[in-house]
Amino acid sequence: MPLISSSSALGRRQFLQAGVACTVAALSRPVLADEKAPADDGLTTTLHAGNAQVRMVGEEYPKTEVWAYNGIEPGPVLRIRQGTPFRATVENGLAEGTTVHWHGIRLPNAMDGVPDLTQKSIAPGGRFEYAFTPPDAGTFWYHSHDDSLIQMGRGLAGALIVGEAEPPQVDRELLWTIQDWRLSRDAQIAPGFNNRMEAAMDGRVGNTATINGRVTGTVRVRAGERIRLRLLNAAIARIMALRFEGHRPVIIALNGQPCEPHEPNDGRILLGPAMRADVMLDMQGEPGRSYRVIDDFYDRLAYTLVRLEYDKAAPTRPHPSDAPLRLPPNPVPRPDLKTASVHEVQLQGGMMSGMGMGGGMMGMGGNAAWAINGQSMTGDGSPGMPPLFEIARGRSCILDMRNDTAWWHPMPLHGHSFQVLDRDGKPEPHDVWGDTVLLRPRERVRVAFVADNPGDWMLHCHVMEHQVGGLMTIIRVA
Repeated sequence: MPLISSSSALGRRQFLQAGVACTVAALSRPVLADEKAPADDGLTTTLHAGNAQVRMVGEEYPKTEVWAYNGIEPGPVLRIRQGTPFRATVENGLAEGTTVHWHGIRLPNAMDGVPDLTQKSIAPGGRFEYAFTPPDAGTFWYHSHDDSLIQMGRGLAGALIVGEAEPPQVDRELLWTIQDWRLSRDAQIAPGFNNRMEAAMDGRVGNTATINGRVTGTVRVRAGERIRLRLLNAAIARIMALRFEGHRPVIIALNGQPCEPHEPNDGRILLGPAMRADVMLDMQGEPGRSYRVIDDFYDRLAYTLVRLEYDKAAPTRPHPSDAPLRLPPNPVPRPDLKTASVHEVQLQGGMMSGMGMGGGMMGMGGNAAWAINGQSMTGDGSPGMPPLFEIARGRSCILDMRNDTAWWHPMPLHGHSFQVLDRDGKPEPHDVWGDTVLLRPRERVRVAFVADNPGDWMLHCHVMEHQVGGLMTIIRVA
């Protein structure tokens, strides 16, 4: 199977065909049905961040040097039950500082893992203990938030699954942590993370996609079964639009929060970096056939991510399961839209913006290519970051987000989950909530939330070169 294309610096969505080819490899790590259920008394674990070598693209290539948690890529799948305590001791085996951010969890500010803003960076050889109780069930994840472009780009990420008290009835559950790598011909991570031209465009889009740390050929399924598929885009820049050939996936949750079960627009599940989708798949294909899962987000660069390969056995049931699809709600407070304060958030900069790369931008750091409301905060933040605005604790808030750039931006807000209200004035269907929203070029999106979690919280783009290039700010809840 040829590896997919890599980004060039020639223009928007202009790509060069890349690099390496590898043999089809069977998916080895996504099936979680046989794993032990999380204990009711919570989870205590240790994560060691350090160097590792993994077999990413096949036996005929050398192992790939990565940075990983506990020596595996991606890091261990952490499972906990909703409302039970979680504790993780993070040990830093790197030669530079690090932190861990627990993406999408509504947790205390001191546990958010943003260096200098919520904690000191964990020094080489040091350790830090994170402790919190997840209030929401859903698909979440953890990743480095220190030197994040490079540390995430070299592999420091993993899934955090918070199980419902009463999970839906399925035959199996799969987790696909999808990552995007730029590999050289000897299967090593290519240098050049801080390419200024790429930073002002799509970011560092790679040439190799992996599922659960491996280039994947097939996933074996059986006709008639119902599968809960948890999708996590853990790439640092690649946006994905996944199309399940011959199937009708139903989205039941987005970015950690349940939604009205629905089929995706145009049959494609759109996931920017950091975004997740929980999908129900009724396997109604023909026994013995295989069906492609295609990522066709980038123009003329569609590729097959994986194939669903059906067993030749007879279907497990004659008709699709009639078990309910809707997940139980999480205890996220609903904002009062009539009394909510409204705050404009204007995304600016990048190539083709009329501002060039950093022209007309102000703020912290000299490598700005992006800005929010005219201010650029580069890197991973600093103690001197002024808030974009302050909200009184308990107040409802509407973020009126305007993407005045020519590029896509997945925008997460730390510490809260919000409701997506509308896009360009058109109401968002399906009661969509989450921690991250994807803005199209020139699009206006409004989201609303209750600012019930005190502290300074990051709002930034999760295309990591956009974040470190200035597309980052903080919101203060006091």
